[in-house]
Amino acid sequence: MGLISDNDERAYLEEIIHLENWCQENNLLLNVSKTKELIVDCSKKQERHYQPVRISGTMVERVDSFRYLGVHISQDLSWSCHTNSLAKKARQCLYHLRCLRDFRLPSKVLWNFYTCTIESILTGNITVWFGNSTKQDRQALQRVVRSAERITHTELPDLQTIYYKRCQTKARRIVKDPTHPNNRLFSLLKPGYYASGVPNDWYVDVVVFTVAFLWFSFACGIPSVSRGD
Repeated sequence: MGLISDNDERAYLEEIIHLENWCQENNLLLNVSKTKELIVDCSKKQERHYQPVRISGTMVERVDSFRYLGVHISQDLSWSCHTNSLAKKARQCLYHLRCLRDFRLPSKVLWNFYTCTIESILTGNITVWFGNSTKQDRQALQRVVRSAERITHTELPDLQTIYYKRCQTKARRIVKDPTHPNNRLFSLLKPGYYASGVPNDWYVDVVVFTVAFLWFSFACGIPSVSRGD
């Protein structure tokens, strides 16, 4: 990860050179064919043109999105590409769920199949992307859940509920682990502050945002946030 500031690419290109030199010194070989360059430009100015990146004389492919740890990250930092991929993959599994139903298997078996396959696909790394996904993207994923409900004739948990529960579980694990590098980002509320009229959803959203930010920081190699004295 490198930073391009004031349209000056020198620091960014120097980081790539340092990485290449470090790999050579440690007898490591970079696979340029599997290396991708993703530029995130949040400015509203006209489209800028950046120098091509070369490693060992080979040009690195520049992409609009790439998959990292099962999550599609786009250059506009939206999650439409990722949710579209999940919806497509999950809809393919609905066919197998219908086949099991046609075999007249018990509802418990259908529910187990849904949980192990379709729900697993839809909720993979959900604490990272669901909170910032658009309403349209969420509805597309939820339609898959509704289709599964009609097939299994059972009520299935919605994605919003799963999202909140997993964020809270992750936050509790960090709070209980004093050795976790991000444990200091969580602090207990003062007595009586919880009942001061602040909506409960506000606390949930804070926990959800913190968990999502921590995962994204880890995935992108961003150092943990530190507070100065």
